[in-house]
Amino acid sequence: MDELLQALGAPRRREILALVRGRERSAGEIHRALGDVTFGAVSQHLGVLERAGLVRARREGRRRLYEARPEGLVPLRRWFESMWDEGLGALKAHAEAEEARGTGLSGGKPRRPRGRDQGGEKR
Repeated sequence: MDELLQALGAPRRREILALVRGRERSAGEIHRALGDVTFGAVSQHLGVLERAGLVRARREGRRRLYEARPEGLVPLRRWFESMWDEGLGALKAHAEAEEARGTGLSGGKPRRPRGRDQGGEKR
């Protein structure tokens, strides 16, 4: 997970990942698409993304073609979902406790927004 987060931590690597998400691209194509970065830097970024499992490379003659691996994001997605599930579970428990007390989340009867009459028009 640390290697995955570190790989995604660099804006340039996220940009490269977006470039190879739709189709395979050579390192040269990626370099040309970025414009303001050296070919060596592109190669290093691709290596980091490959080690993190976010891209795969295949050889075609002398070229290497890179493609995004969406499954490489699964561990990160599971981690976020577990935190989301915990937060939703806590919110649900809180809402149910409030409901059992008869107060609901608003703490009593529903309130009208300020500055509006009962028809919803501004006063």
